[in-house]
Amino acid sequence: MTSAAARTALELTADLPLPDLEDLYRDLHRHPELSGREHRTAGLLAERFKAAGYDTVEGIGGTGVAGVLRNGDGPVVLLRADMDALPVQEETGLPYASGTAGVMHACGHDLHVTWLAGAARALAAGRDAWSGTLVVVGQPAEETGGGAAAMVADGLYARVPRPDVLLGQHAAPGPVGLYAHVPGLILSATTDVDIVVHGRGGHGSRPETTVDPVVTAAYIVTRLQTVVSREVAPRESAVLTVGRIEAGTAANIIPSTARISLNLRTRSEAVRDRMIAAIRRIAEGECLAAGCPREPEVTLGGSFPATVNDAGTDRRVAAVHREVFGDGTVIDPGAAMGSEDFSLLAADGQPYAYWFVTTTPAEVWDAAPGGDDLLARLDAVPSNHSPHFAPDLSVVGPGVRTLVSGALAHL
Repeated sequence: MTSAAARTALELTADLPLPDLEDLYRDLHRHPELSGREHRTAGLLAERFKAAGYDTVEGIGGTGVAGVLRNGDGPVVLLRADMDALPVQEETGLPYASGTAGVMHACGHDLHVTWLAGAARALAAGRDAWSGTLVVVGQPAEETGGGAAAMVADGLYARVPRPDVLLGQHAAPGPVGLYAHVPGLILSATTDVDIVVHGRGGHGSRPETTVDPVVTAAYIVTRLQTVVSREVAPRESAVLTVGRIEAGTAANIIPSTARISLNLRTRSEAVRDRMIAAIRRIAEGECLAAGCPREPEVTLGGSFPATVNDAGTDRRVAAVHREVFGDGTVIDPGAAMGSEDFSLLAADGQPYAYWFVTTTPAEVWDAAPGGDDLLARLDAVPSNHSPHFAPDLSVVGPGVRTLVSGALAHL
C-alpha cells in the first residue's frame, strides 16, 4: 500500500514545469560562481522563492538565502541546497558549458539549486495537501566548508523558524535512477594540515652551506604514506593526501622554506587525532634528522564534520523514495570518504537525512568498462570535481520529486 506522503508527492510533481527548470539549470551551469561570491545564483533563487509565496530573507552569512512558508500547525522542515561552484576549467563540451574561465559547476550544485527551486514551487502550489512550516535554504560556500556555519552565526534561526528536521541531497555519479541512503554515517570528516619546513637557503653550487628544506619535505611526504598503512587499524577507514608542495624560486637557489599541504579524511575523532599526532612526529623527526635550524610549523586548517544521518529520519525518507520510484531504486552504498558541512545547519542537534541522487547520462554509463561491476564502472565515469562532470538533464524532475516526497514524509 502506498503511503499518503508518496501519493501526494506524485500528485504535486505530476506536472512539473520541466522546460523552465531545465532552462534554469542550464543558466546556472553557464554562470558558475565561486564560494562566497554566489550573488547572481542567490538572487535567482530568491526570486523563485518570492514568486512561490515564501517570506524570503537574503544576505545571510554572505550570500545565503532562505524562504519560509507557514502553512498551519505541524513540524518545521528545512530543505537545503548549496550554491557554489569550483575553480575548475570545464571540459564537458556542453552547449551550455561555463562561460567563466577557470570556474565550473563540477560538483552539481547548480542541479541542487534547480531541485530546490522546483520543490519549493511544487510544495507551495500544493499547500492544501500538507500542514506545517517549510524552510528552504540556499547555502553559500559549501566547498570551502564555511557556508553553513556562517549562516548560523549570522542569525539564520533568528530570521527563520528553527527546524525540527533537516533534509539535503547531492548529485553523484552512477546510473540515473538510484537513490543512495545510509541510516548513519554517510560522509567522513576532513581536516586540512599545513607544514612549513624551515631550512637554510643558499647557492645551488654550495649545498654544504645550506640545509635544504626541499629534500626534507620530500622525506616527509614519503614517510607520511605510512601513517594510514602502518598507524591506522585495518578496520578503520582513513585517507591522507598530499595535495600541494611549494618551494623555491629558481633552479640554482636552495630555498629557505618548503610548504606542504595535506588533507585528512577520517570517520572518527580518535583516528583523526592519531593521524595528526603522527604527522607532527614525522615532520619534527625528519627536520631534526636534517639539521633544520627550526622546528617545523604544523598548522591545522579548515575542517568539515562527519555527516551522520539520524537512522529513523533517513529510513523514513528512504521508505517514501522507494514507494515513489520503485523497489530496487534505493541503495545503501555505505559511508563515503567525501565531506559536507550540511550537518552544521542542525545547530541544536536536530535529526537530519542526507542522500545521493545518481546522475550519469545513460550513454556515458553504458560505455563505461566494468560490465556488471557497479564499483568498477563508477571508477570509469566522470565524478564530482571532474572537469568532465555533466549530470543528465533527465534527473531534474526526479531530484525535485525526492525533495518533495522527503518533505511530505514529515509535514
